[in-house]
Amino acid sequence: MARKISKRFLPRVHWNLPDASLRLFESLAPILQITFAATGAYLFAYYVLNHHVPMLAVTVTITSLGFSRDARPRRIVETATGMVTGIALSEVLLNTIGQGVWQLGLVLLICLSVARFLSGSAAFALAAGIQSMLVIIVPAPAGGVFTRSIDGLIGGFTAILVTALIPRDPRGLAKFDANKLFGVFLGSLDDLALALKNADVKAADATLGQVRKTQPLVDNWRLSLDSAIAISKISPFLRKYRDELAGQLRLLRGMDLATRNLRVLVRRVYFLMRDGQRRPYLEDLIQQISQATRVLSEGLENPDRLLEAEELFVGIIHQLDPKLFAIADQISEASVILLMRPLLVDLLCASGLSVEDARAELPKV
Repeated sequence: MARKISKRFLPRVHWNLPDASLRLFESLAPILQITFAATGAYLFAYYVLNHHVPMLAVTVTITSLGFSRDARPRRIVETATGMVTGIALSEVLLNTIGQGVWQLGLVLLICLSVARFLSGSAAFALAAGIQSMLVIIVPAPAGGVFTRSIDGLIGGFTAILVTALIPRDPRGLAKFDANKLFGVFLGSLDDLALALKNADVKAADATLGQVRKTQPLVDNWRLSLDSAIAISKISPFLRKYRDELAGQLRLLRGMDLATRNLRVLVRRVYFLMRDGQRRPYLEDLIQQISQATRVLSEGLENPDRLLEAEELFVGIIHQLDPKLFAIADQISEASVILLMRPLLVDLLCASGLSVEDARAELPKV
């Protein structure tokens, strides 16, 4: 009689339709790029070189491109090189020591050791090891020695060629990641202003939890933007956007530092609000910062908005003197004003001002 398995021993699958749909939408460009590249590599190896089983041409192409946000040519070359190294080395060993169980272990040992010696990347060594096992386990195709090495080279070359000629819209992905960060940044400012308006310490605590989750958004933006900049150096279709991407890089650096300072500011406001008092002047300053940052975010599409954001930030930074609010002798409240100062310097740098010029706008305290 079959025993019933308790539900608590079954794996739980968390599946969310909106998340799955968004994931599919974000992956459409890589899916189309990988499909085109793998098909092209197969057709060239099969019809031009007459390789009847060009399996490694396809696998190297697919693995080199992948779904990673890191679509930099350097990363693709590194992955492809690792795989081709494993293929070529294992074919040399296969023709030297033959095929068998102990040979399999020896080939893997040698390939992993050589790969670790050649590169500090763990992904490089794993790529070499996996491909070496395919060479050892799968029967050799017709065509002579190093047929599979040639297929691997075809796959790697195809991946690089497709990255340059059919990029997966790295500019669009970088802007998408930037807008996600701005969305959370602006949402945190608006929530903080509302918490100050209502003297709601629980809302401030929730805002603190929200702003603490911004670092992955910054990292995603940095990775996708680095990929876009790297691809623009080899792609004739993206070369004209290099100045735009350089401007976005400046914006990223400023927002990265501003996001770090926002976390510190929200944490300080949270501790300040535990006394239950309302502070309209702080609410007004936060709202001004939010409005100016919203203009800054529009600079992603319209660079002219960056100058307008700069002017707004300058108007705010001139207010950041505790004496203007008669709180210079109140350390807990004055510290919040002082914490806004580096935040505004970072936002000014994001809008295009140099660090020296941004600091020069700070009022003396």
